[in-house]
Order: sequence, then structure tokens, then C-alpha cells
Amino acid sequence: MPEQEKFDVIVMGAGAAGLMAAGSAAEAGARVLLLETMPRPGRKLLITGKGRCNITNNSDIPEYLRQIYPLPKFCRPMFSRFFVPETLQFFHRIGVATIEERGRRVFPQSQRSLDVLNALLAWNTAAGVEIRYEQPVSELLHEDGAFSGVQTRNGTSFSAAAGILATGGRSYPATGSSGDGYRLAQECGHRIRKPFPALVPLECYGKLAPALQGLAMKNTGAELWVDGKLKCSRFGEMLFTHFGLSGPIILDLSREAVEALENKLRAEIRLDCKPAMDTAMLDARLIRELERHGKSKLKTMLKTLLPLSMILPFCSETKLDAEKFCSQINAEERRQMLQYLKDLRFELSGFRGWNEAIVTAGGVELKEVNPSTMESKIIPGLFFAGEILDLDAATGGFNLQIAWSSGYVAGINAASKNLS
Repeated sequence: MPEQEKFDVIVMGAGAAGLMAAGSAAEAGARVLLLETMPRPGRKLLITGKGRCNITNNSDIPEYLRQIYPLPKFCRPMFSRFFVPETLQFFHRIGVATIEERGRRVFPQSQRSLDVLNALLAWNTAAGVEIRYEQPVSELLHEDGAFSGVQTRNGTSFSAAAGILATGGRSYPATGSSGDGYRLAQECGHRIRKPFPALVPLECYGKLAPALQGLAMKNTGAELWVDGKLKCSRFGEMLFTHFGLSGPIILDLSREAVEALENKLRAEIRLDCKPAMDTAMLDARLIRELERHGKSKLKTMLKTLLPLSMILPFCSETKLDAEKFCSQINAEERRQMLQYLKDLRFELSGFRGWNEAIVTAGGVELKEVNPSTMESKIIPGLFFAGEILDLDAATGGFNLQIAWSSGYVAGINAASKNLS
């Protein structure tokens, strides 16, 4: 049997968290092997931010903790070591200039995720990380209860005093996120909270959403109601699709929506198409517009309130005659219009699958991981970073910051296993 190759740290997964972990461990003085299942690294990183890579969000820690699920306080220790200022300083150091956009979202100045990936790879190479592709890990090895190395599917084994699982979740499986990391962790005794899609488009009953397909709405209020109770709300942009609802605010509501649907609860999205006006103000506006356009048809007046593509579906949904003159609209019909504009309801029938989910909710149980080091409390020498953990967050750069922070902390502490 050939002798095992020896390294100080083995990192599994060449995504955002894995690249940060490997480079950080190498800079700390460790001899690092980075194993990647796919033929190329960082495939999911390339599609983040619609190909622009939303590197981070320049908000403070309290705001981050409001955006993270299910146990935000777990992130405090890692953020105290490596947070947004350190992230920005790091990327500037490796040659990635950044720009801040609306919502405090930070992107590379070039607007190209490929530039972020290339800079990370160049940094890893300069630090001495050895990267090997098409090397899926089949088993984590341990000796006397501690991590001792890995076995790959092609029969090769490597030894090390520390290993970092940064294999991602299950979202976008075509990028290599197969969920294998959960099995590896489970075989070592870790509990896995059942993974489910998060930041995912939602499917609806009825014909209204398909009728509005392609319509993007800005400055819209959206609420998620579960079994008749308000669960959470968002304000911003959304999109109607052939299957239902998508866009930033819908994605941010999807985590709780998916949980509700998985538990067989009735879930509903309620839209406020005119959030700048309360019901009384909007009713007064409707009365004025109907009076001003008394001799015009309803479909003409509605141009003052709705996008053109929404007018005929609006009339169909409210059972109003688009050809009726505004002077003929009665109080009950006006009430129907008001209801539609302030409380447009879509009962959810389901959600899109892993191929369309931006992140994975669920994962390695946080109570079994030391939040100050990212080290397993079950297997000494085994560390975790990134999406494999039971951590997920809202859109806008929060999830990638978790990857950078957890990757850095895991890498530094994994290196110390060999240097102490």
C-alpha cells in the first residue's frame, strides 16, 4: 500500500469558504492541500450576484445578526475576528478593488465575479496551497477519536493533523454542491439539521401570477402569512413569473415560506402595491381619479395607478369591466380595487428546487461546533466553514460574509493545530 502524502491541513471544497480557509491556513505557516470535487474551482462563486459577486454587505454586526438564521449569535465570535472591514482590506490587498451599491452591497469594481475568483486562486497559489481537482472525498479518517486524514473515491489517501469541511450545501448542485459534506460529517457523529432550499422562488395557485409573468415591481410591500398569522415582511423589488413569485423580497421571505410548506401549513404572500399610502389615503386617491376620469374608461384611469401589463389582469381579478366608464364605478367596485391594490393575495403551492435555490438552510448542528474556532466538539482537528453549517442569511452579501469569516477562522485555527 503506497505511503500517505502528509500535509498539515486538508481543506475539502474550493468554493468561497474553502479558498479563504486554505489561503489563511497557508499564510499562517501550514502546508495545505485543497481538494475539489469538480474539474474547476469556485463555480458557485462565479454565479453569485448574477455574475457580479456580491462580496459582502457593509452593515454593522447588529444588522447582520438580524439577517442571519437560525442562531445568529453563533456568528459573533467569528465576526469579532474577521468581519467586513477585514474582508474589504483583504480583497484590496489581493488586488480586487470594490464599490458599494444600494443597500450597502459591495461588489468588485470590475463587476466580474471571475476577477474575484482569479484573485483568490492567485493568492492561494502564492501562499503555497496545493490544489487538486476531481478529488471527491469518500471518507474522513480519524485516529484515537481525532481527525487524521481523508480517503478519496479514487483510492488515494492523505494524512493531516487538521481538516476543514467546506463542501457547501445542496443549492445549485451543478456547481458541485452535492451535499456530500453532510454525509461525511454525519459519519463522524455530527447531527445534520435537514437541509432545505432558501432564497428560492415561490410557486402559487391560480392564474394571476402567470398572467403577470415578466412584470417587475419596485417599492412593493410583501408579507408572509402562515395559517392566518403574519410571519414576516419585506419591502423592495419583486418579479412575477410563469410559476409564481420571485425577486429579492420574495427570496428573503422564502426561508420561512418553505419551512411552513414543508410542515404542511397554509402559506400566503400578501402584496401591498401602494405602500406609500395607507388605505384611507389610497381610497381618497381612487375617488379623485375616478371623478377626474369620469368620462374615460376604467382601463384608461388605471394607467395612473398600475403598470400597463397589470391593468387587464387587475380587471379580471376584481371582476371589473375594463370598458366601464369611471363615472359608473360604484362604492363596492371601488372597495374591490382598494383591496387588490393594498392586499393582493397569492396562496403558495410550493417552491422551486435545489437548482434555483441560492443557499441551503439546515446543515451541521451548530451546538456541535466551537463558534470561536469552527472546530468540531466531537472530532478534534475537524473544522467547518461556509454553507455546510446550519447558517443562512438574507440576500445582499450576508451569506458570502459568513463564508469569508468562517473560512478565515477555520483556516487560522486549523493551522495552529500543527504550529502549537
